[in-house]
Amino acid sequence: MRYGSIPGAHGRVRPLTLLGDPLLHAPCEEVTNFGPELARLVEDLFATMYAAQGVGLAANQVGESLRVFVYDCPDDEEVRHLGHVVNPRLVEADGLVMRGPEGCLSLPGLEAGTERYDHAVVEGFTATGDPVTVHGTGFFARCLQHECDHVAGRVYADHLAGWRHRRLMRQVGRASWHR
Repeated sequence: MRYGSIPGAHGRVRPLTLLGDPLLHAPCEEVTNFGPELARLVEDLFATMYAAQGVGLAANQVGESLRVFVYDCPDDEEVRHLGHVVNPRLVEADGLVMRGPEGCLSLPGLEAGTERYDHAVVEGFTATGDPVTVHGTGFFARCLQHECDHVAGRVYADHLAGWRHRRLMRQVGRASWHR
């Protein structure tokens, strides 16, 4: 990413990987090459996330099985958090457990009440290999946990049980994008 440029301005919008694709349910590979291909992927992730009007996007959601995600997400105080994490590790998820509406660009148009902690800390690296630690509260903490789930091969539907899970799966079955 060029310093001072708008994230995604030089990226291309990629097709989204939708629920049902095995890539979403397999743990992603660690990034070992911090070169120009990774920088291009981060740009493409931002471009795709903005085009789809999301607040976060992981690489496996655009067909790349790599441990990378981007975000442009507010917290509960409307403070904007913008960045990316390579090889993220969720090192803290604590505080209150809150059930709130959660959606996903890989399940377009759907959402379900999902329980998440209201505080999260993620450690990883930037696309240039510099260490980074990201702290989130409220909605941004939800976003960080959601994206860390993606790189681990999970989607928010995997956190649901009982009638919430059954209802979401019925909605998936009726969705125009579902195969």
